[in-house]
Amino acid sequence: MNDNGGPNVFLAGAPALTGAEQLRYVADLDAAKVKVPLGNRYEHFEASTETTLVDDRELRVFVWTHSTYVAE
Repeated sequence: MNDNGGPNVFLAGAPALTGAEQLRYVADLDAAKVKVPLGNRYEHFEASTETTLVDDRELRVFVWTHSTYVAE
């Protein structure tokens, strides 16, 4: 986790992620894209210039772009 022991990004726009699932820790905040595993697929997000406050913590916003499915 990060220095404060909590999430540092907010994942916006993914239809399958709600509430606490949208709060994540990303080691490289300079990353342009993030891929999150969810069941049999990956949810893909791109960095935005926005931030949001959650529980008095400023989080960088990553916006959902698409899903891909795991190949069998």
